[in-house]
Amino acid sequence: MRQTFVDTTTELLASDPRTAVVLADISADAFRPAMRRHPDRVLNVGIREQLMTGVAGGLALTGLRPYVHSYAPFLIDRAYEQIKLDLGHQDVGAVLVSIGASYDGAAEGYTHQSPGDVELLDTLEGWTVHVPGHPDEVAALLRAAARHDDRVYIRLAEQENSQAYPDGGRLRVIRRGGPLVVAVGPMLDPVLEATRDLDVTVAYTNTPRPLDAEGLRQLADTELVMVEPYLAGTSARQVAEALGGRPHRVLHLGVGRAEIRRYGTWQDHARAHGLDPAGLRAKIAEFLW
Repeated sequence: MRQTFVDTTTELLASDPRTAVVLADISADAFRPAMRRHPDRVLNVGIREQLMTGVAGGLALTGLRPYVHSYAPFLIDRAYEQIKLDLGHQDVGAVLVSIGASYDGAAEGYTHQSPGDVELLDTLEGWTVHVPGHPDEVAALLRAAARHDDRVYIRLAEQENSQAYPDGGRLRVIRRGGPLVVAVGPMLDPVLEATRDLDVTVAYTNTPRPLDAEGLRQLADTELVMVEPYLAGTSARQVAEALGGRPHRVLHLGVGRAEIRRYGTWQDHARAHGLDPAGLRAKIAEFLW
C-alpha cells in the first residue's frame, strides 16, 4: 500500500499542478526523485509533524491540494490541534495519508501505534475516512481525492486482504446468509475465515466515514457485528444513528483499549486483541448463538 501511495502521488504531481506533498522525514527518500522534479510542491519539513500540518493548511489556502504523510500516531495523534485549527477551523482541505495503522509498528513500541486515530477524527467535522483492504484499492482513492478540496484521511496498513474491492465505498455484500457482519478494510479476510461455516451475511467497506447508513439499514436485521481495525466501538454512534428506532443488538469488535505492553509483530498484536480468525470466531459465535 505504501509503495502504491508513493507511485500514485508521484504521478499526480506530474499530471496535476495543484498537487503538493508535505512530509516530515517519513518516506522522504521515496519521494526524492519527485522532490528534484517539483521542488516547489514536494516539501520535507523534518521531524515537525505539527508544522507539516500547518504548512498543508497554508498550501490549501493558496489553492493547492496537499497530500500529507507520516505514521498514523505522528500524523493524527501528535498533530491533532493543527488538524482541528489549520485545516478544520480555516475550512480548507487536505489528504492525510498514514502508514502504521493500529499496530503495524509494534516492533517500534507504543510510540508508533495509533488505534485511536479514526476516533479522534470523529470529534471533528467533515472528514471522509478510507481504510483500504488491498493495495489495488489505494490508487483510485488517492486520485479521487485530487478532484475536490474536502478533508480526507486514507489509512494504509501492512495487513491486506487477498482480493481487492475497488467498489467498497458503500457496503458491498461478499457472502449472503443470516445476521450481518461488517468488515472494514483489512479485516475482511480474517472475518471470512472466522465465519466460513457460519450462517452470516458478510459485508465489506473501505470507507467507514461517512458510514453507509442506508446500506446498513437495508442489510441489518436485529443483530449486527462491526469488525474494525482500530479501537473497538469507534463506529458505535454512527451505527446507532443509522439503526435508530429499530430494535437491534450490536457487537463492536476492534482493538482493545488496554495497551499491549509488548513488542512483536502486527500478527502478534492482532491475536492479543482477538482480531485473528480464531479470536473473531469465538466472539462472533458467542454473540450470535
